Amino acid sequence: MPSVLHRCKTLVAGSGIAWLLSACATNPVTGGSDFVLMSEDQEISLGQKYNSEILKEMPAYPDPVLEELVQRVGKKLASHSHRPGLNYHFTIIDSNQVNAFALPGGYIYITRGMLAYLNSEAELAAVLGHEIGHVTARHSVRQQSTTAVTGILGAVLAASTGIQGADSLTNIAGTAIVRGYGREHELEADRLGAEYLARSGYDPEAMLQVVSILKNQEAFETVVAKKEGRQANVYHGLFSTHPDNDARFREVITAAKKYKTDSTSRIGRDSYLLRLDGLTFGDSEREGVVRGNHFYHRELDISLTFPSGWKINNQTSRVIATPKTNDGLIQLTMDSPDKKVTPKQFMQQHLKLNNLRQGKTFSANGLKGYTAVATGNTPFGQRRIRYVVVNRNNKAYIFAGTARSTNQASMYDADILATAKSLHPLTQSEKKLATGKKLDIIRAPQGATWASLARRSPITNYPEEQLRLLNDQYPSGEPGKSEMIKIVR
Repeated sequence: MPSVLHRCKTLVAGSGIAWLLSACATNPVTGGSDFVLMSEDQEISLGQKYNSEILKEMPAYPDPVLEELVQRVGKKLASHSHRPGLNYHFTIIDSNQVNAFALPGGYIYITRGMLAYLNSEAELAAVLGHEIGHVTARHSVRQQSTTAVTGILGAVLAASTGIQGADSLTNIAGTAIVRGYGREHELEADRLGAEYLARSGYDPEAMLQVVSILKNQEAFETVVAKKEGRQANVYHGLFSTHPDNDARFREVITAAKKYKTDSTSRIGRDSYLLRLDGLTFGDSEREGVVRGNHFYHRELDISLTFPSGWKINNQTSRVIATPKTNDGLIQLTMDSPDKKVTPKQFMQQHLKLNNLRQGKTFSANGLKGYTAVATGNTPFGQRRIRYVVVNRNNKAYIFAGTARSTNQASMYDADILATAKSLHPLTQSEKKLATGKKLDIIRAPQGATWASLARRSPITNYPEEQLRLLNDQYPSGEPGKSEMIKIVR
């Protein structure tokens, strides 16, 4: 097998482009050569650019106590990495997704959803160490460089998951998940992360515990999807490439133990759990709360109802609802026009919809609205799109929906209109429903079981299973006597 340096020279020679001769750079981990098209300064600049875009779409979660912990653990691991001089940035993302990811230049993110399911400082270190491994091995930079070269050589690039264009349903492909790397890059990040854990005083075995947590989530989702007659939405991020009983993964963890500097390893279970007290669980009140097929937003003072049985995906800048058959969708976004315009004028002037058809004004719940049909880009291709704009308190609420079928293009029109017309100010009883749920860290009461705790839980769907997942006791097991546990209030 040719060396990395030889492969670089071969690719450069085959490309016939002289400026690619400087594209081989030293890998900070192996000391060998990688094919990259950017310097470290360019890598950092790229990370800064992506970071600002990430934080616009997924804001940081404001919690000084957890932020201090993540920064401290992350910096400790980074100081024992192969790139200790890099300025690392660790951010908690306000998202209920269970995920973590890294950008070029040392930008590392972990969601509050991931923090909720971890059970010790060592497990947190395992997640951060894995992501630091991606950074130190310059995996994202190497992928960027490969993509650039394949573009030069005329290779077919993967289709975008976002839908761009003023007359399209923008970015309606679903929640943006930063997916894992290829299997070899993931294994290298495992090896490096395990080494950094050992050098920092943590047991590399914590990585196995994190994988167990994620695999249990996947197993639960598979069971629920089967009951609900839909396709399982399985996890595609951190550690997602690991099959059960992965021998290579276990080998790199065992090998990392030689780097341990002490006979004992820090776990930090109770101290970690205490820091989770009050953590937002599920939907953020700041982004709106989904309960069943209802959506409540306290700050905007709105409530609306999506079609019964549809899956609702509450994102930072939009809410997306899809039927079980996944053959249609409804998207809700919001805008604040710089001047007062009618819903029809908003469609024409702000959405730039010049091909409007079947336009009609309406009033519902004391609010003015306008609906019309236009043609635009969707995840299903060029389709007929039903638009509805409703004005309230100097804000425009934009509903856009479509169907996969071209023969039944209007099959979800009634659902789209009904959803838009359900928009109304929160009632007194709905204001209570608009409040988000929080984690509560307690000592397990004497004789408590997950079933008994679930009966008092505000979790509406599968409360016992959710509590078991939160406490890493899925599918069986019960709380230990006076054990510190997580419940939801």
